[in-house]
Amino acid sequence: MSVAPAEVTRPESDAEVRPVAEPDVPWVTVVHNDPVNLMSYVTYVFRSYFGYPEEKARKLMMDVHTKGRAVVSSGTREEMERDVQAMHGYGLWATLQQDR
Repeated sequence: MSVAPAEVTRPESDAEVRPVAEPDVPWVTVVHNDPVNLMSYVTYVFRSYFGYPEEKARKLMMDVHTKGRAVVSSGTREEMERDVQAMHGYGLWATLQQDR
C-alpha cells in the first residue's frame, strides 16, 4: 500500500525572497584621447582589430580626437574586457562601462 507524502507548506515569514532580474544591459568599450598616438594609427587600429571600413574608423577616430572619447564596440562584459585588453595591446587608452 502506497501512502502519499504529506504536503508541506512554509509559513509566509520563511518564504524565499528572490530579486527580480534586470534585463542584461550591454557593455561598451570606450577609447579615450591621448597625446601619444597619431590619428592615422588610431584609424588603423579600428580598421584592423574591429574590421571597420575606412569611413567608420575615421569617424570614430575623430570622435576620440575632438570629443575626447568614442564608444567603439558593445556586447557582453567578457567581450568588452577582451576589446579593452586588445586596445591596451595596441597602446590605446580604453575602458569599459555599462551602456545606460
